[in-house]
Amino acid sequence: MESELKEMQARLETVPRSVLEHVIDVHCHPTDSDMAMTLRVAEQMPIRICAMATRRSDQRLVADLARAHPDKVTPCFGYHPWFAHWIALSPVVSKEEHYRALFLPPSPPPKPDLVAAFERLLPYLPDPTPIADILPELRESLETFPNAMLGEVGIDRACRVPYRRPADPPYSEYAPTHGDEDADGPRSLSPFTIPLEHQLGVLEAQLGLAVELGRNVSLHSVKCQAATGEVLDRMYRKHGERWLRISVDLHSCGLSAQTFRDIAKRHPNVFLSLSTVINARSPAHKDLIAACAPDRILVESDFHDVRCSAPYTWHMLQTIAEVKDWRVEDAWDADAPEDRWGAVRRLEENWRAFERGGHRPYVKRRQRRDRAIEEWEAENSESD
Repeated sequence: MESELKEMQARLETVPRSVLEHVIDVHCHPTDSDMAMTLRVAEQMPIRICAMATRRSDQRLVADLARAHPDKVTPCFGYHPWFAHWIALSPVVSKEEHYRALFLPPSPPPKPDLVAAFERLLPYLPDPTPIADILPELRESLETFPNAMLGEVGIDRACRVPYRRPADPPYSEYAPTHGDEDADGPRSLSPFTIPLEHQLGVLEAQLGLAVELGRNVSLHSVKCQAATGEVLDRMYRKHGERWLRISVDLHSCGLSAQTFRDIAKRHPNVFLSLSTVINARSPAHKDLIAACAPDRILVESDFHDVRCSAPYTWHMLQTIAEVKDWRVEDAWDADAPEDRWGAVRRLEENWRAFERGGHRPYVKRRQRRDRAIEEWEAENSESD
């Protein structure tokens, strides 16, 4: 990994800063690393970033970074599905009752080994926080920053709850990956995953706030292809055109190409972004790039160290350019006509469309035909 990063950084050094200033890393976690270093490095950072919060203790860190570098950092506030079990959807009677309801439902009766695992896990778990306390804090954070997004939020069927107490910042050495190991070696994992129904309750409460405030969303989805489509469909049915006012990015998108096509057809406000650190593990990510409409794709690093944000984002930008057969700019021409745009300009324009929101609903072919007939009949009746 170290040699790979050195190669990426060497490539980046050949790119003019005038080009890099138009690159946007739409999803990263710079506050998971030492904040003194992050604040210092961000000052010289050539690209713009969207910095994600994940749990109650890092919302303030994201706000601090955005205040320090408002021209380079879009703050994103929200609660990640890996920590959804720390949030209670109903009033808390006791810590044990809350977690027992999630991990040891009474029917069918739990096996003795699961009961033993629960008893081992319980001391590591924090007191749950009612969502009634979470949402006002989240609202305040979003309203403090007019350009803030909701993120990182989502659903995840793969992550198992570790035998580990919640860590204090910085988080990078503790953060779980999409598999069963973190970057520094194996972790001790319990057999428990967070029930999807509970994750959806936490997610949809946050999405409701995003719709109300008109804020875009960075959405996590792992091993949840069908459930992701279903939650997007529910939001569209529930909120209608208010849902289309905002944009949703399926970050480090791991959906199949066909699943994304199906979602994109139903949801004109859904984009995808890809990262080298997650998506390049599978050759299928190039099929996903090819399947995505050229105006719905974004790029990210999904990295916890701000020093790696630019090289990893640039690497994925080059991959997208290769698959899409886009040239990569070696100089910046703000007046270039659209047919001469390179990958950086195209992705920047996609980001601007994502930021603006206000997407138009799709009109089915039959509805378009009927509307055209009605307009023709109206024009001809007037001429008669």
